Amino acid sequence: MTDFTMKTDADGVALITWDVADKSMNVMSIDGLGQLDTLIDTALADDAIKGIVITSGKEGSFAGGMDLNLLAKMRADAGDDPAKGLFEGTMKMHALLRKIERAGMDPKTNKGGKPIAAALPGTAAGIGLELPLATHRIFCADNPKARIGLPEIMVGIFPGAGGTTRLSFKLGAMAASPLLLEGKMLAPAAALKAGTIDEVVADPVAAAKEWVLNAKDADLVKPWDTKGYKMPGGAPYHPAGFMTFVGANAMVNGKTKGAFPAAKALLSAVYEGALVPFDTALKIEARWFTSVLMNPSSSAMIRSLFLNKEALEKGAVRPAGVPDQRVKKLGVLGAGMMGAGIALVSVQAGIEVVLIDRDQAAADKGKAYAEAYFDKGIARKKGTVEKKEAALALINATPDLDALKGCDLIIEAVFEDPKVKAEMTQKVEAVIPEDCIFASNTSTLPITELAKASSRPEQFIGIHFFSPVERMALVEIIKGKETGDRAVAKSLDYVRQIRKTPIVVNDARFFYANRCIIPYGGEANRMITEGVAPWFIDQAAQMLGFPVGPVQLGDETSVDLATKIMRATKAAMGNAYPASEADNLIVWLEEQGRLGRKTKAGYFDYDEKGKRLGYWKGMQDKYPLAEEQPELQEVQDRLMFVQVLEAVRALEEGVLMDIREGDVGAILGWGFAPWSGGPFSWLDMIGTPYAAERCDQLEAKFGERFKCPDLLREMAAKGQSFYGRFGKDAAAA
Repeated sequence: MTDFTMKTDADGVALITWDVADKSMNVMSIDGLGQLDTLIDTALADDAIKGIVITSGKEGSFAGGMDLNLLAKMRADAGDDPAKGLFEGTMKMHALLRKIERAGMDPKTNKGGKPIAAALPGTAAGIGLELPLATHRIFCADNPKARIGLPEIMVGIFPGAGGTTRLSFKLGAMAASPLLLEGKMLAPAAALKAGTIDEVVADPVAAAKEWVLNAKDADLVKPWDTKGYKMPGGAPYHPAGFMTFVGANAMVNGKTKGAFPAAKALLSAVYEGALVPFDTALKIEARWFTSVLMNPSSSAMIRSLFLNKEALEKGAVRPAGVPDQRVKKLGVLGAGMMGAGIALVSVQAGIEVVLIDRDQAAADKGKAYAEAYFDKGIARKKGTVEKKEAALALINATPDLDALKGCDLIIEAVFEDPKVKAEMTQKVEAVIPEDCIFASNTSTLPITELAKASSRPEQFIGIHFFSPVERMALVEIIKGKETGDRAVAKSLDYVRQIRKTPIVVNDARFFYANRCIIPYGGEANRMITEGVAPWFIDQAAQMLGFPVGPVQLGDETSVDLATKIMRATKAAMGNAYPASEADNLIVWLEEQGRLGRKTKAGYFDYDEKGKRLGYWKGMQDKYPLAEEQPELQEVQDRLMFVQVLEAVRALEEGVLMDIREGDVGAILGWGFAPWSGGPFSWLDMIGTPYAAERCDQLEAKFGERFKCPDLLREMAAKGQSFYGRFGKDAAAA
């Protein structure tokens, strides 16, 4: 297969078109790099060719980035010295892009080169922007759906094909920082304003050809290839530049707490590169890029946040042989925050929605939630009145159950009470078509029990959204004991329609996500009762990469929710319930009326506007701070293992059926240490023998909740890893 082709027109402009067969968006492969290198050599050597335009054969996009299997191949081809292979492979990419950038010009006079322009039909990400940055001018279509940027940091690496160096040399460290360190993807107009691209036009190929035919020698020379070049904003030894790098260092550490190696490596590449000539800076970038790729964190993040996530979104766990089940008309029962959020994301996907509540006023309030969301988007110039009106027209807000007659999927989001849910199930089943799938959006109630109220248990399933629905990427699909394949397929197809990531689990108390996240807060409460400083606990968690510490999370989700879950669990488990002083802490807070952010009083004090003022010192009156605080490692291990062991038990018990879902679900569902790749990737990183040994130590000191699961003990004895034993499909995804 040929990824790149070249055609020269009568004016002498060579048009190189990137069009990878069988891909909706171009990705760079080793073969593709070789083909592009050959075509560039041919064009530069042909006197009849006056210049080059590089474009895409894909409508609406230039390229989506690197084929990440390329990195794996570079590592594998190096044999016993993978670092050498990765570095040399990266330098080959640099050599190709530098060849494009210099375009045959004389190294002393900077003259005699051939103009090379990039014509982007739309989205350009990763190498899809790094390649254009090496050309002499970038033209982009005026395509509002296009996004331009370098998002590599989001999957645990950084732009390593010259993007880091070129962008920082072009814009300066300060202006390049949000694009590099936050992976911001910008619309063409915003990318033009930021200085990432050069022109936004109606026809980028025509504009690029015209520019190529009229370009002068001086138009081809990059600022860093001219004598006396100075980095915009100042290099590190310049007074202004010094302050920039001090600020950038503080920003990176403030945001990552040192947990994400790629961000620190990127900043190091920019800092060190700014002190040397451009070609040396590229070599420095390649070394730091290799260092990140050799870090197990990058492999784990790429696997979970790219390969596994993409596989799940494409239907890796969808039942075979079930025809397309995309939703045409959705019924949402309950127009509260969850139901309104479900209705919102559904109409954004073009699905007709019937939004039901007890009376018209309550139903209208749910529809108003969507209207307010669209109004905010319009105010931020991220939406239009026409799109808002079209979406709202899809919502029929009503108390009339007869409106559900044409629905093919129902999602119930009423009060978390089995009796209320059972009553609603029976009322609705009397109205809806016999083949309609019925789903309950419950976060804790077992689906098998809820399905007993249904006359069609094989069509009853759980679809657990996370709050707020419009912002959270994960949806947890729960199979009851009698749930059939069509219900699973319907749920997966619906989640794909609304562009979220699904995981499918078997029914059990708390399912998967809540099963793991509840102990996170519980362990923090135990530590508070032992005298560990609450700020120490939250900082320890954030240093592990968790977006929110467990104490703060307790205020955000509310204390009365924690007490409700505790009481329900105690009632269900009876004498088997592992009671602790942590239960008394949350009951005491509830009695004090300190329910969290919503009451402007909880683990934290708040001002009248709801802004956190600091940890509530009253906790120390009941649970005084210990004179000697524990070691950081011990606090972090308790927070990690209490979650990870629940993930292992979920796999052991068959609740979790695929470790890919366990890892992706943990990161997207509750922000589990993204740098680790998820619970199972983390266990592989530290090794199962050490994990089992550490379990024994924690159990001896803190109790049975840290008892090593039999599965982990067995794997430790055999020296097995989770992805080695369970992840063959994941590795091939």
